[in-house]
Amino acid sequence: MPLDRLSCMPTLIVIPTYNERETIADLVAAITAMNEEFVVLVVDDSSPDGTGSLIQALEQQNSRVRLLSRPSKQGLGTAYIAGFRFALRNGFARVVTMDADFSHDPAVLESLVKAALGCDVVIGSRYIEGGQITHWSWFRRQLSYTANRLARRVLGQGIRDWTSGYRCYRRQVIEKLSFDDIHANGYSFLVEVLAACVNLGCRVTEVPITFSDRRVGQSKLSRREIYKGMLTLLRLGVKQSLGRSDRRQ
Repeated sequence: MPLDRLSCMPTLIVIPTYNERETIADLVAAITAMNEEFVVLVVDDSSPDGTGSLIQALEQQNSRVRLLSRPSKQGLGTAYIAGFRFALRNGFARVVTMDADFSHDPAVLESLVKAALGCDVVIGSRYIEGGQITHWSWFRRQLSYTANRLARRVLGQGIRDWTSGYRCYRRQVIEKLSFDDIHANGYSFLVEVLAACVNLGCRVTEVPITFSDRRVGQSKLSRREIYKGMLTLLRLGVKQSLGRSDRRQ
C-alpha cells in the first residue's frame, strides 16, 4: 500500500532528546514536510540548552509536533517506553524511533514504514548489504561491530544490527510488550526490547541505512553505557538458556 493511502493509519516518530537544540528543529521540519501522516513526538528530559522550549514553540505552529517534557534525565529506554505508551493512547498504527542528531537520515523513514506493512519490526541496519557507517573512529566501529556480533552469538538470531535505534514497530507488537519486564534503560534497551519482540514471535526484517556520526554536539555513549550493555547481554543470555532448559523438562 503506498504511503499516500495511509490516511487512517498515522505513524508516530519518537525522538528522545537531551541538549539537542542545535539539530532538532531542522529534523522536525524535514520529517513533517515528508509526509502528512508523520507525527513527531519529542521526549525531552528537561534539557538545559532549551530543547524543550524550542519544541514547545514548534508545537504551537505545527499540529503534527508534540512535546513530552519530563522533569529530569531519565534515560533512553524510559523515553522510548513513554513514546510507546503515547502511541497506544492516541491510536497510532506504527512507531518509529530515531536519534535527534541526523545520525539517522530522515529520508529513510518512508522505506521503514513501507517495510512495516508486511512485517512487525523493521530495523534500519548498518550491517546488511547496502548499509554503512560514515565518520566514525576505528574504535567506535569496532565497538559497534563487536557488540552486534556478541548479541548474535548470545541470543542466537539472524539479526545483523541489534543496536540500531532506527526502527519501526507495528502497534500490534507494542501492545504485546510487557514494559515492566524490560529492565535496561540506556542503549542496551535497544537489545532487550528487540529480544522481547523476537520472543513474542514477531517478524523482524532489516533495511539498509547509512549511519553518519552526529553533526554537532557530543556522543551520549559513555563507558558506563558500554558496561551496562555487556551486563544486559549476559542477563539476556542466561534468561534464554534457562528458558530452553525449562522447555526441555
